[in-house]
Amino acid sequence: MKILQVVPFFAEKRAGEVNACFNLSKQLAHRGHDVTIVTTDFELDNRCVNLVTNAGARLIPFHCAMNVQLLLISPSIRKWLVHHIKAFDIVHLHTWRSYQNAVVHNYATRRHVPYVLQAHGSGSPQTEKRNLKRLFDWVSGAGLLADACRLIAVSEAEVVQYVDNGADKNKIAIIPNGIDTSRYRELPPRGQFRNQYDITTEKVILYIGRLHRRKGIDFLIAAFDSVARAIPDSTLVIAGPDEGYSRKAYELVKSRGLQDRVRFVGFVDDPRAAYRDADVLVYPAEQEIFGLVVLEAIMCGTPVIVAEGCGCGNLVQAGNFGSVVRYGDVDQLETAILHLIQDSNESREMVRRGKRYIEQNLAWNLITQKIEGLYEEATDC
Repeated sequence: MKILQVVPFFAEKRAGEVNACFNLSKQLAHRGHDVTIVTTDFELDNRCVNLVTNAGARLIPFHCAMNVQLLLISPSIRKWLVHHIKAFDIVHLHTWRSYQNAVVHNYATRRHVPYVLQAHGSGSPQTEKRNLKRLFDWVSGAGLLADACRLIAVSEAEVVQYVDNGADKNKIAIIPNGIDTSRYRELPPRGQFRNQYDITTEKVILYIGRLHRRKGIDFLIAAFDSVARAIPDSTLVIAGPDEGYSRKAYELVKSRGLQDRVRFVGFVDDPRAAYRDADVLVYPAEQEIFGLVVLEAIMCGTPVIVAEGCGCGNLVQAGNFGSVVRYGDVDQLETAILHLIQDSNESREMVRRGKRYIEQNLAWNLITQKIEGLYEEATDC
């Protein structure tokens, strides 16, 4: 098949949609498909570009002429689409509200080229940029959902988001995010992350993700306050790019007198090193459609704790490879952290079960097969 992938940016630090587009495109190219990725030059990650092009896919970055709160305007894509959109058998739109999707939707529908839409959680009921989102939905967003041949949700939580935004439930297919298991065959040596950030305590509790109010960081800090008293030789590491919540998180840490016990390290280039040196990963987010870091941690040998609001919580329970706690229940989270830190046998068994479940159900080659099937269905739309 001749497949067009559309994503507004192509930088590893943007996680979610970039990770999916990157790995899916590599797998599709390996399986003999003709894959083209269109994106913008905003924060373009040359390492990712080289990896995906070396795998056999083409990547075309159009110039970002304007950035309106991450609505990346790239007018030059229009001329390219006029000459090329008809050549594709299927289009895969990543995220929902993007300038690129709006333009591709316009040309694809006019030229009768089917497309699938994967929102990657962008249908979440967030209050940020509310007026901009309403304007986009009025102009193009509703049409994007209505005209899609199929919609991909990574979890039941995302199905609800689609339906709440007016999507036809019969069009939705649940296909979880995949994980590149080959990246975990050789891991960084233990101690690398600790040495880099001069972490000397015996125990490390780790959070990796965006610093955003919905990620449950306040919930985690409150639970760590008790953990720190129970295990004095412990550190909470909070890693990830700031999305407007770092100041509040710092204030919470300071108000509890934990300045010397909590480390904010920002974006981590290779999170595998952080997982390797952590005793437990905690991902306490609410309204989260998936949570790939949970799977990454397991593949690095680190036990995990997630909140019920995390979309991958169902997978954790299905594979019995982690603890699931009620969002906001500080006592339950504290108990779960202490249990996994203190019961090394149970932690090792969780990791063993998790690796097996991931390799048998969530490896990217398996996920790609499912998406290929969805493409075939969509071409008959």
